[in-house]
Amino acid sequence: MNGNDRSILSITMLGHGMVHMYELAIPIFITAWIAGLGVGSATLGIAVAVGYALYGIGSAPSGIVTDAYGSKRLLVGCLLGMGASFALLAIVDGLAGVTLALAVWGLAASAYHPAGLRLISTGVTERGAGLGYHGIAGNVGIALGPLVATTLLIAFEWRLVAAAMAVPAFAAAAYTIYVSVDELAAVEPVGGGEATDGGEDEPTATDPEDAPGSLPPIRGILGDTRTIFAGGFLIAFPMLILEGFFYRGVLTFLPDMLASYESLATVTIAGESVEPSGYVFVGLLVVGMGGQYVGGRLSDAMPPEKAAVGAFFALTVISVLFVPAASSGLLALLAVSALLGFVLFGEQPLLQAIVADYSTSDVRGLSYGYMFVGVFGVGSLGAAFSGAMLAYTTQRALFVLLAVVPLTAALISAALWRSNDAR
Repeated sequence: MNGNDRSILSITMLGHGMVHMYELAIPIFITAWIAGLGVGSATLGIAVAVGYALYGIGSAPSGIVTDAYGSKRLLVGCLLGMGASFALLAIVDGLAGVTLALAVWGLAASAYHPAGLRLISTGVTERGAGLGYHGIAGNVGIALGPLVATTLLIAFEWRLVAAAMAVPAFAAAAYTIYVSVDELAAVEPVGGGEATDGGEDEPTATDPEDAPGSLPPIRGILGDTRTIFAGGFLIAFPMLILEGFFYRGVLTFLPDMLASYESLATVTIAGESVEPSGYVFVGLLVVGMGGQYVGGRLSDAMPPEKAAVGAFFALTVISVLFVPAASSGLLALLAVSALLGFVLFGEQPLLQAIVADYSTSDVRGLSYGYMFVGVFGVGSLGAAFSGAMLAYTTQRALFVLLAVVPLTAALISAALWRSNDAR
């Protein structure tokens, strides 16, 4: 990769790691909130879903702003907002205060994916590899957040832990301000020979930060939206919602579910109670880093729609087998958890590549915005669904019902693949 590629990846990988560090630290705090706030999983699931929903819903307007003003400004604002939200979480009181702080986090975090993925897709020449490394960085954050939260909560009250976790976001914002990048270095100029999905030439590559930029009028936004949804993106969008629903439905309460297995019972080390389930959850997320890399490479080696079919079918089987395997002993629990982490995160670069293939660079930010409205906005209902299922049914019932989600997504991906081959 050239110097600009590396500079872009340095700030996007850092931002991606930060976003997911906070996102996956939240489930670790749930155990402390249930005990400290005196609420059940169903009520808390709704509260957490508010922040997660805004994380997704805010992606569309963030995409519009990104296309108008460039990615870097949005990345800085995202990091500053996330730091502020965890600082707020440290001082609020009661369920309403926690819900408010999580809502602030969701709004700030919603800026990341449209900005970061647009920056990679238009600025990095090795797009597939860039998406793979970007995904690995996200999983580093995904693993680091629960690991740090689990470890600190052993010794400190959750508000102090939240305050400490606010600091890295402010430091990351300062670094992002410092780094200089060419945001459209990988976009061919008009007449350069690279055609989009619809056969039109890409716009001339210029750095959005060199121009003042302006938000498009409502008519322009509606026109861009019609263009995005006129082709394969319309077929892909329900698949994105299903992926987000499954992702949120599985991961939100997974640390608490793992803690219920006898093989992961609480142990006492040096007089302190330690939850092995938290570290198994971290291990699952670390394994996901390998899945992210493989998924990114597969998106370069074959049509990403084709690879996504296999990934979704694998998630269907894993979901059906998860509870029986986890109940069979420690080794089986570790194995099925590792498989879940590898495949769950491995399909994400595939979906990101699909969105890039079905959008042009001038509306790439808005395209990714709509993607994460589906994945993390509508998909956030998975958290509320899981909370209610665990309150009134069993883990096995939850995972069996969730298996229907990736199965449906696999069928949609297969239809998209056939449609693309026909075209």
